[in-house]
Amino acid sequence: MESEADCIATTVLDTYNSLPAKYKPVKATDDFFQWVPLSGIVAIRKNDQKPKCLSLGTGMKCLPINQVAEANGSILHDWHAEIVAIRAFNHFLLHECLELAASPTTISHIVRRRAVHELSEAEGLQPFSIHDDIQLHMYSSEAPCGDASMELLMEAQVDATPWPINQLHPATKKSPGLLRGRESFSELGIVRRKPARADSPQTLSKSCSDKLALKQCTSLLSSRTSLLVNPANAYLETLILPRSQCVEHACERCFGSKGRMNPVANHQWYGGYAFRPFKIRATNHEFAFSRRSKPESSRELRTSNIAAVCNPQVQEALILGRLQGRQKFDPKGASAICSKRMWRMTLQVLATLGTPRLLQSISESSHVQEWKKSALFADRQWVKADVTAEALSGWIRNDGDDFEVEPG
Repeated sequence: MESEADCIATTVLDTYNSLPAKYKPVKATDDFFQWVPLSGIVAIRKNDQKPKCLSLGTGMKCLPINQVAEANGSILHDWHAEIVAIRAFNHFLLHECLELAASPTTISHIVRRRAVHELSEAEGLQPFSIHDDIQLHMYSSEAPCGDASMELLMEAQVDATPWPINQLHPATKKSPGLLRGRESFSELGIVRRKPARADSPQTLSKSCSDKLALKQCTSLLSSRTSLLVNPANAYLETLILPRSQCVEHACERCFGSKGRMNPVANHQWYGGYAFRPFKIRATNHEFAFSRRSKPESSRELRTSNIAAVCNPQVQEALILGRLQGRQKFDPKGASAICSKRMWRMTLQVLATLGTPRLLQSISESSHVQEWKKSALFADRQWVKADVTAEALSGWIRNDGDDFEVEPG
């Protein structure tokens, strides 16, 4: 009988395998084998144990800092697999909210309406919640980039001696957040930036290790979705990694209450937020397109530039953060999970609900950055400020992509 970790991994892998070939790396040849990381979010209902894949994503790149201002909310800043899966999960939740808002008789197996007695300033005023008996799990085919994978990176070097500290970007506790993923192996437990390679364009996107560590406090919900869905039931229960990628002490240092997250252990905040560390579990299953799956007959290992997006409503293939085959600034190239389109979905839900408090705050401006500064997000922003000050110091905001959203 499969363990729960193996069962969850199988659910994500089977969902990915069912996708058409255009969402996958090209088939292996004698010349090369393309690999790509995969992540997926799975829901399991207590007393049911039948897992359902709610979203998955592949990918391993992000937008250079000098292009962020041009993204206009239509190009993803970060399309690493874990982040794509989380964005696709939030898209799924927004769709469920829209269905529930449109019809009082609609029933969702994942999202429910909250009763009036559940709404309070302390516990949050969001109209929806994930069902109380739903548990959320994430499978990833690779250890998250950043702190959770540092030991694996060291082991992969011909000389595993830690690289010397880069004098241009010193990895000290006084100036963290500047290091790329592969710089200064001797510095552990700190915030790192993507990408790992020194010859890649600079970004301010934080590593997946750092983003997942923060999600233990802010939940899987994005700022948009947090307007509608209460965070209390939106935390990961487990993160499942292949056994070859699961370094226990690295994961405890990165994510655990005895590691760098210790300053916020047992913290609870207003609005239903709390520090909810996920458990790390290992699976024996490997992804067919992981770098460890390269056949001996293929001479070269290459990265795939395709990022796949999948949830029950959407299947997309992305290149450089936009729909495959579309030009860089073509509005038709915007992914369903890009910021602008998901904000538009949020406005649709709010308009359908007719919630005066939310509509009034949103209607005062059409600029996303103005919305994020409003009192609507005060609880969430307080959590982020606490965590990045106490546990994830050196967290540098990836600002610059301000844009307008009109209902559509």
